[in-house]
Amino acid sequence: MIRKILAVIISYIIFAVSAVLLFNLTGQKPHADATLNFKIVTAVYGISFSVLSGLILQLIARTKNLTLNFVLAFIMAAFATVSLLTSSGSNWTQLFAIVIFAPTSILGGLIYLKRKVN
Repeated sequence: MIRKILAVIISYIIFAVSAVLLFNLTGQKPHADATLNFKIVTAVYGISFSVLSGLILQLIARTKNLTLNFVLAFIMAAFATVSLLTSSGSNWTQLFAIVIFAPTSILGGLIYLKRKVN
């Protein structure tokens, strides 16, 4: 049980730290509007780290189903929703997290499980 809880926590930290690093290294403020190019880069970057988070979750948890990936996706979407409701400015980052990044973390778990079966 502790392994599964740690898997979810570590996976979320991977996703969250990657986002913080992106915005700190680029100087882009997450709640400010951004160019279309930066939004595209953010989407690709975020999808990559979301999938990685889902893969790492399965690697650590060693489960045979996607239940924990759905938990991770829910947590990602929940934190983004709270941020969406409480922050001012542009909300594109929160919307990306809810609509794109949370679901792709499930995809990461699916890729891991399919790879392990074959």
